[in-house]
Amino acid sequence: MTLKVSTLMGACAIAAISSGAMAESITIATVNNGDMIRMQGLAADFTAKHPDIELEWVTLEENILRQRVTTDIATKGGQYDVMTIGTYEVPIWANQGWLVGLNDLPADYDADDILPAIRGGLTVDGELYAAPFYGESSMVMYRTDLIEAAGLTMPDAPTWEFIGEAARAMTDKDNEVYGICLRGKAGWGENMAFLTATANSFGARWFDMDWKPQFDSDAWANTLNFYVGLMNDAGPPGASSNGFNENLALFQTGKCGMWIDATVAASFVTNPEDSTVADKVGFALAPDNGLGKRGNWLWAWSLGIPAGTQKAEAAKAFVAWATSKEYLALVAENEGWANVPPGTRSSLYANPEYAKVPFAKMTLDSINSADPTNPTVDPVPYVGVQFVAIPEFQGIATAVGQQFSAALAGTTSVENALAAAQALTTREMAKAGYPK
Repeated sequence: MTLKVSTLMGACAIAAISSGAMAESITIATVNNGDMIRMQGLAADFTAKHPDIELEWVTLEENILRQRVTTDIATKGGQYDVMTIGTYEVPIWANQGWLVGLNDLPADYDADDILPAIRGGLTVDGELYAAPFYGESSMVMYRTDLIEAAGLTMPDAPTWEFIGEAARAMTDKDNEVYGICLRGKAGWGENMAFLTATANSFGARWFDMDWKPQFDSDAWANTLNFYVGLMNDAGPPGASSNGFNENLALFQTGKCGMWIDATVAASFVTNPEDSTVADKVGFALAPDNGLGKRGNWLWAWSLGIPAGTQKAEAAKAFVAWATSKEYLALVAENEGWANVPPGTRSSLYANPEYAKVPFAKMTLDSINSADPTNPTVDPVPYVGVQFVAIPEFQGIATAVGQQFSAALAGTTSVENALAAAQALTTREMAKAGYPK
């Protein structure tokens, strides 16, 4: 009997020790792009430093990720402890009290090193609510050989007038070479990301200070007429169906003289394994009209912590690791400097090794020229460069994008597309109770 009791007590002691040593598990919801997949592959570095924290991954396509995390955070469902979210969501969710503040990350995290333009889009009332994993703007990517053959020189900071001239001069439709490729596919994150940023440089805005829609303005008419006219003259056929991926494929196969899109595309178009024009690509800032704003956007995929988590401290430890200077060095060591997540930290762009990456400086200059808190020529009541940071924007902008895509396709006129945009935006904003 004594033996049985001591054996039982010993087993209980072992169980108690094992239970005490059990790691805390956190669940990370992330998007299925290359940088996030790489992060999972390097996560052994985190678990080696934090043996008491286990990582569970939920990796989803972008649209599904947004649906799942939005539902979970709004209901405080608690499925996820860390979420990959965009610059659009952060100020909205922070104002709803849905995100854990990150101002108490360790001092050696050095939040002051985060690029001001990126940090500003993730900060509400002085509190950082998400840590950027990578940041991007947009810029001009162009064929150096084609612009030279046209007898032109691309300025570092071109105007829209020059872009129009160069695009038409480089176009050779008989040989399937188109002077410019731009987004035409409908969607708030597709054609409207490009057109909203472009409209800023034409002096347009979504709303005035009283939240009245502005699609009936001359500035919006000038924006859309320029875009449709340029694409009709110098763009590829079927452009109303083209988004980022379609235009990337066109550029990589030598069919685009210029492409104005996300700075992260620079590594794709200069990679000789994927691009037939890799050694013939130059970069310039997104164009302007001399009004003080360039037609470039600002975005970051960031890591946020939902207020419903029961594991905030462990989640903060992971967020600090994945968005740290040390993580950038880890990627460089394993994958090379060109594959380091771009656009987040000043110290990366001060690094002489990273400075050798051909698109590094133009990416930084593009990011720095975008200001989400002051995105337009005239004042606006909203934050955001290529979006308006209100919950209603996704639905409204997708509907507006359908009208503008139809104008590009020629199934409606620019005038009618703008009138429809004004009417539907006015209706939806009234339904949502604006001005508030």
